[in-house]
Amino acid sequence: MVTDATTETSPLGIERNVGNFAYPETHVHDAGTGLTEMTVHYISNIKNDPDWVREFRLNALRTFLSKPMPTHWASKDLEAIVFDNIRYYLSSGTQAKRSWEDVPEDVKRTFERLGIPEQERKFLAGVEAQFDSEAVYSNIKKAVGEQGVIFVGSAEGLKDYPEIFRKWFGKVIPTGDNKFSALNSAVFSGGSFIYVPPGVKVKHPLQAYFRINAENFGQFERTLIICDEGSELTYMEGCTAPKFNTATLHSAVVELVALKGAKIQYITVQNWSANVFNLVTKRGLAHEDAEVKWIDCNIGSRLTMKYPGVVMKGRRARGEVLSIALASDGQHQDTGAKMVHAADETTSNIISKSISIGKGRATYRGLVHIPKHLKNCKNNTECDALLINANSRTDTYPAITVRGTGNAVQHEASVSQVSAEQIFYMQQRGLTEAQAVSLSVNGFVNDLVRQFPMEYSVELKRLIELEMEGSVG
Repeated sequence: MVTDATTETSPLGIERNVGNFAYPETHVHDAGTGLTEMTVHYISNIKNDPDWVREFRLNALRTFLSKPMPTHWASKDLEAIVFDNIRYYLSSGTQAKRSWEDVPEDVKRTFERLGIPEQERKFLAGVEAQFDSEAVYSNIKKAVGEQGVIFVGSAEGLKDYPEIFRKWFGKVIPTGDNKFSALNSAVFSGGSFIYVPPGVKVKHPLQAYFRINAENFGQFERTLIICDEGSELTYMEGCTAPKFNTATLHSAVVELVALKGAKIQYITVQNWSANVFNLVTKRGLAHEDAEVKWIDCNIGSRLTMKYPGVVMKGRRARGEVLSIALASDGQHQDTGAKMVHAADETTSNIISKSISIGKGRATYRGLVHIPKHLKNCKNNTECDALLINANSRTDTYPAITVRGTGNAVQHEASVSQVSAEQIFYMQQRGLTEAQAVSLSVNGFVNDLVRQFPMEYSVELKRLIELEMEGSVG
């Protein structure tokens, strides 16, 4: 039996609660609540981890327990997380299926309602679907697989491709990077492993979709993507969860490695429910002439703390972060970017747009670092915020460190409010107030949305339209 919300439909005919449903739990493996060494051993035993992974997890647990909660982030919001109440591992005990027909019926219905098989048929080169702790479906189109591209779950990547996996695992984001990267390292499960061979340009995107179905649950996927020399890849992830009254934790780690001349584009469109704490660490490593580009859209969640970063390790490497954050009542979007220049002639670009609705709060937190021994490095940072109501809030905390000569950095920030005159004018042309505000917001983010694949740009605009309903007046 499915538990479903009352369907709310917008004037455009789009269901507001498309992700707000949950099926009864049928988990075979449940680590219970709380986090101890026994929890880690339970996960390691279920996954049949090699000894080095078990030790990696135990060391990470010790690091997590020794690190205090962050005080320089949204620390007051974090006080609501009770780690002892969270379930750290839930799975049905089945392996990820290669055929959609073999996926369990309740899980299949979940992803069919979210449109995942339809998207795969339309324009994707491969799909992975994760349900709570484990991938339930993983498939790559034959033509892409014949090019030598590997696209599997992290557990399968660890076991079947250890010589590639272990070389880079935990190297871009060390366990001790922050408290939540340590937590992920201790209990990670699920996520994607991708390897693209030299010179292969994957024409269509690969996609992963992460779904939290259980209450009081923590999802800790771990994704590792390696693009070998001269290769190119676009990867997209989507995230949803039903609306529970209790806190749900999502704490992922994503590591990208772009070797010489490679290009990686990583796109996220998340629509978490308002009970989710979304605490994610994402970082890419760009070698000589390589490019790592993050396109990040954050809608929903109670609190998001996410700062995609790029370390430009090789000469002429390029890093870019384009982000959109929308904070509604009771939500805090604490997002930004980190750009670390570590070689000459490297270039970075950050464009951040945020929208605050009602008493929602959006925060930009950025870091740009160029050491004094480097030459001809460039950074551009643009932070634009739009306030919908008088009580909306936005904050900008840029940290830019540039030493030496011959480097160029520019930073621009703006804050604006939706014009009452403009809304009134559009209402006189037959639009409702919500439609008029939605049109203004979509115009505000349009230059970034155009960089999304067509299917995702349409989805994003619809999500924004839904958030605007009831947000004004």
